[in-house]
Amino acid sequence: MSGAVLVAGIGNVFLGDDGFGVEAVRALAAHPLPGHVEAVDFGVRGVHLAYQLLDGYDTLVLVDATARGGAPGTLYLIDASTGEAGPLSPGPGSPGAAVLDGHHMSPDTVLALLGTLCAGTGATPPRRILVVGCEPACVEEGIGLSGPVAAAVPEAVRMLLDLLREEPQGAAENTVAVATATATATAQPNLSEPRRTP
Repeated sequence: MSGAVLVAGIGNVFLGDDGFGVEAVRALAAHPLPGHVEAVDFGVRGVHLAYQLLDGYDTLVLVDATARGGAPGTLYLIDASTGEAGPLSPGPGSPGAAVLDGHHMSPDTVLALLGTLCAGTGATPPRRILVVGCEPACVEEGIGLSGPVAAAVPEAVRMLLDLLREEPQGAAENTVAVATATATATAQPNLSEPRRTP
């Protein structure tokens, strides 16, 4: 990827698997990243994320727990740039709702707020918005990831590193189920096909 890239880990670490994005971005930060890439743990600070995006990023990669009906630990690569990806994660708030609870905003709500902020300031939203999501097992009160989701974190980091090395390309499919955290790895992963973690 070229241009400024923001990798944003989002989620609530006090709600079990909802902390996936935070844990994945923390693990990503242990790796050397290209100079044009920022990896930030936003946690539940959705309003802060929306305002930071006004600084002018070409690409936004959201990392979050994303319930889409797969087995717990399944990783998804979603191209949300088209607006056709559907709801990105469970939780209150939707693009049509003006729910600005600063500690409980879904990615959909953050992106809707960003659209409003850009319209009001003349700023340009990111050209490309991707979501690296993980199917949660449990998002009830409790600290720590479930086994399948914790096992998916290293694969999510590999996926993110691959994305950051990838050159921009044409429009991708809106949603690609990428992996479940219990199968075997392929030698040279291809982001357009399901990948499995060891």
